[in-house]
Amino acid sequence: MLPAALRRWLRRPKRSDPRLLSQFFFADERVTRVVADINGLDAELDPQQYLVLLNQLHLSQAQLLAVIERIMEECIPTQRHSRDYLVKFPEELLVDNLGNHMLFAAECLLAGSFLEVEEAEGAQLRPRARNLLCSLELVRALLREQSLSQPGTYSEPVRAALMQFDRLFAEFELSYVSSLVAVKSPDEIYRQQEIIVLFCETVERALRLGYLTQEMIDGYEPLLMFTIPRLAIISGLLIYPEGPLSLERSPEQMSRVFSPFYNLLMKIRDLLRVLSAEELCLLERSLCAAEAEDPCSSVTPPAWGEAVPRVAPHTPWGLLESPHTTPAHHSLMGRLGAVDNPCTESPQHPPGPWLEATPGPRCSELRAHYSSTRDMLHTLFVCISGVADQLQTNFASDLRSILKTVFKIVASPAETSEETGSSKNEDGDLCAGDVPHVADCPLCPSPRDATGLRRAGARSRPEWVPDSTCSHCSACRAPFTLLRRRHHCRSCGKIFCARCSPHTAALPHYGQPRPVRVCTHCHATHLSSWRTRTR
Repeated sequence: MLPAALRRWLRRPKRSDPRLLSQFFFADERVTRVVADINGLDAELDPQQYLVLLNQLHLSQAQLLAVIERIMEECIPTQRHSRDYLVKFPEELLVDNLGNHMLFAAECLLAGSFLEVEEAEGAQLRPRARNLLCSLELVRALLREQSLSQPGTYSEPVRAALMQFDRLFAEFELSYVSSLVAVKSPDEIYRQQEIIVLFCETVERALRLGYLTQEMIDGYEPLLMFTIPRLAIISGLLIYPEGPLSLERSPEQMSRVFSPFYNLLMKIRDLLRVLSAEELCLLERSLCAAEAEDPCSSVTPPAWGEAVPRVAPHTPWGLLESPHTTPAHHSLMGRLGAVDNPCTESPQHPPGPWLEATPGPRCSELRAHYSSTRDMLHTLFVCISGVADQLQTNFASDLRSILKTVFKIVASPAETSEETGSSKNEDGDLCAGDVPHVADCPLCPSPRDATGLRRAGARSRPEWVPDSTCSHCSACRAPFTLLRRRHHCRSCGKIFCARCSPHTAALPHYGQPRPVRVCTHCHATHLSSWRTRTR
């Protein structure tokens, strides 16, 4: 009978084997080898080499966890433990290597190393860390044996071990992160969803009134990160007073994003209620512009409740320069929709929801604190902008998450396969005239080859374009911003925005058996021809 080591060597999978269990075998082997090197090294004699090996250990563990994650998706896709708790985490924690951080934290807890957790919380986390690491060792042992016997199938013990590891990992992740940072409660998550709805309604209203354009939204203009929260404050206080910015609630019942500004929001609401439709329109249009374009920026904003001495205006605003004797009202009711004139009743339109709370004498009293409409609008501009801009500073993570969801909802949908399907020929390939053009495509050496036929068996991968040399999408030429990120096409190596690289495809001629990101040009031009030849 052959020795166990010889049997192991004979059954050893090949490195070219694309199956996940074979990939796990070599990832596990790398971790074992690095751990053996660390155990055989004296850290005091060679601290530099110890740090190098420690970094290699972290990288090899990250690769091992990535393979195990893919195995769980393939083996137990419908039996995975829920990860809904991730919505409670701050967005900056949701990184790709969060799992590796959790594994490192579990090892430190079990070894008694220093971590930024209280002693009582550490004592509660230590049993979870021990169970997690023991479960991981069991999974590694079972998968190792499976990869040497039948690398194409998963036995029932393997499935049970994977489900247990998945559950223990999720429980430790939630407990550990909750001990480090303040996670959102279910009520706070619901309130944040209400704010997302308010922001979406605000964007729809701004599009309807012409404050914003769909091109600005589809282009992810950076200015919108300031404009949308500013307009949402007006919408939440004036247009949708029963929504998430309702001041009938106590500050504790509001979202933590807006609750610190409760008193200031009440004063902003009182002033908004005395505006005419024309004044509200002017205020909203000024809030949609950059701060430097504020026509009242040269005037120091008056304090709430103080009378302001008259100052000669630097820029004419027509009727808005006159003192507050009788405010002029123009017929903008039809354009502003839900915005009614709070100071005079209109026979054609019902009074706004704020009319009862602010009768005519109250309007005059509030206006009397300011020398002109210009001063009052400038005060509103400064205060609303101040609240919205403070959100960018104090609640950057929450606001970024809210805006990201809003853009997903209000942006124009990407072209679907049904739209592009009409331009396919009888063989199912796109016609050459419908293929999006990409300048200097390395796979299209000449216009004659622009329909994209690569020679069968070619394996030379085009060189990737460096991020620092590309500031615009290679297809639509849109500039890259904080929200419009760079994405490399794995086929041609050029850089595109997300809308121009929405496809995935396997690239076996480049050694990529699993689907990876490709641009629309390569997907329609080159890869369709490759698939046709390999059928």
